[in-house]
Amino acid sequence: MSLFTHYQQRFESTQQEEMSLREYLELCRDNPHTYASAAERMLEAIGEPEVIDTSRDPRLSRIFSNKLIQRYPTFDEFYGMEEPVEQLVSYFRHAAQGLEEKKQILYLLGPVGGGKSSLAEKLKALMERIPFYALKESPVFESPLGLFDADDDGQLLRDEYGIAERHLRYTMSPWAAKRLQESGGDITRFRVVKLYPSRLHQVAIAKTEPGDENNQDISSLVGKVDIRQLEEFAQNDPDAYRFSGALCRANQGLMEFVEMFKAPIKVLHPLLTATQEGNYNSTEGLGALPFEGIVLAHSNESEWQAFKNNKTNEAFIDRVNIIKVPYCTRVSEETHIYQKLLRHSSLHDAPCAPDTLQLLSQFSVLSRIKEPENSSVYSKMKVYDGENLKDTDPNAKSLQEYKDAAGVDEGMEGLSTRFSFKILSRVFNFDPTETAANPVHLLYVLEQQIEQQQFPQELEDKYRGFIKGYLTPKYIEYLGKEIQTAYLESYSEYGQNIFDRYITYADLWIQDQEYRDPDTGQILDRSALNDELEKIEKPAGIANPKDFRNEVVNFVLRARASLQGNNPSWLSYEKMRLVIEKKMFSNTEDLLPVISFNVKGSQEEQRKHAEFVERMIQHGYTEKQVRLLSEWYIRVRKSQ
Repeated sequence: MSLFTHYQQRFESTQQEEMSLREYLELCRDNPHTYASAAERMLEAIGEPEVIDTSRDPRLSRIFSNKLIQRYPTFDEFYGMEEPVEQLVSYFRHAAQGLEEKKQILYLLGPVGGGKSSLAEKLKALMERIPFYALKESPVFESPLGLFDADDDGQLLRDEYGIAERHLRYTMSPWAAKRLQESGGDITRFRVVKLYPSRLHQVAIAKTEPGDENNQDISSLVGKVDIRQLEEFAQNDPDAYRFSGALCRANQGLMEFVEMFKAPIKVLHPLLTATQEGNYNSTEGLGALPFEGIVLAHSNESEWQAFKNNKTNEAFIDRVNIIKVPYCTRVSEETHIYQKLLRHSSLHDAPCAPDTLQLLSQFSVLSRIKEPENSSVYSKMKVYDGENLKDTDPNAKSLQEYKDAAGVDEGMEGLSTRFSFKILSRVFNFDPTETAANPVHLLYVLEQQIEQQQFPQELEDKYRGFIKGYLTPKYIEYLGKEIQTAYLESYSEYGQNIFDRYITYADLWIQDQEYRDPDTGQILDRSALNDELEKIEKPAGIANPKDFRNEVVNFVLRARASLQGNNPSWLSYEKMRLVIEKKMFSNTEDLLPVISFNVKGSQEEQRKHAEFVERMIQHGYTEKQVRLLSEWYIRVRKSQ
């Protein structure tokens, strides 16, 4: 199918379908979804969730305590927002059931750049997917069921068309009342159209803003008289009225109120009657206008707190359903957010050195989570990301303990994703000769921006502390491992040899037996075995060698049973892998000459250097980044 054919078909599929009122009612009888509310249509657009058993995934089991969780594919790109999304779906589900949520304003509360506007845009896009039915030419897209009276017509509609009385709570608009009067009460004169909500044409979807805080004009919500029509119609005639307000345009759909609590309280009054009673007053002496839809509002916490603390606003506050949208506090999900933002930019194909996005994510998350007592904030960050620190940090607490101590407002402060992405933009464009990002430039730009933002001194010191105390040392360790891994030609084989030798020595040491080298015939007694074992253990700082040796040997003996008597891979046991890597990378004297970009003394050194650079490029670095990072690493090592 060509682009033009596809476009034409999509356009035609969303055009109006017209029918008589009788045909509409018969459609209602055959398919109750014909008169579905806005909340019901939103639920249909969101779709069914995927149920995930987190106990099957070690990381997810730690984050979600082995619970069954629901994830909605519709919100796949809203990383780390499982809880707000679940609350959103609950709101629509309860509203669709006609419960109290149906009468409440949906209010997204969160810090700047936390994703509130993105969620709102997503909900409007979802609303566009499912069509609805309205009276033809109605300026407020009112439901045909609004023509009927629940008390007088309810029984007949239920008997003939199966429409329950709870679906007949619509108010007839002044426009429809005038048309009905003109037809002498003949409702067959009305035609019904099937419409698709549209942001572009403001059909059942509208957006409004507070405007001037000193202006009490509510016409942006409820519409106003069209002065040009007053020559022909009276001021209180529906045909002289411009139904251009957001509530008029969003009937049977969704109205978004941006920064709602910046508006004067008098401007917000129509929202109360619209949500509570399903109608609101115009600016003139017309009858009430119908509203059966969703009011979606969002603003920052400072505005909400100011509004909430004003006792005169209590009635309004009681009609607000708050859903908190905090910043992401999981490093992995924050990294996915940056990757998504990069995908939607021209930097998508620009080289990004390994660990760049992770470092920025760590800095962002550290700024958002509260400092724990008797524990490191860096450890807390890792626990929040689902890591198991039982063996590496004895002071680390469980995720739930951290959450309980932090309180319900964690993630509502800190650096926004928007701020972080601006940092990333600067990093990609830092080098005038190469559009690429790497952690060294990132750390420099971060420090630069912290200074330029003029944060309060205490906050500035805190952010600098994150860079100096956590990010830089951890990155030096990470980069050292990357460089040394690329340096070692047979890295994996070398590691396995150390592992196999360690297991042999440890097993004999536990049994208090001697070791005879099969090649040289050399005999090692228990003391000599201990010396050899300590050479491997000391670089890793093993505090209790006896227990460690027993633990590792027991693990290997159990593993051999399923491996036909062979040792498992040295990478299969996390504790032992860390010990071996520390041993492998403890001696860097031979490493520095090879990784440096100085003139080489021999062809052998030049060959090793070229192979090192090639392996680093295979790891995801550009040649220019290899040089920059290697030289930075050498300077750091020499200064230590």
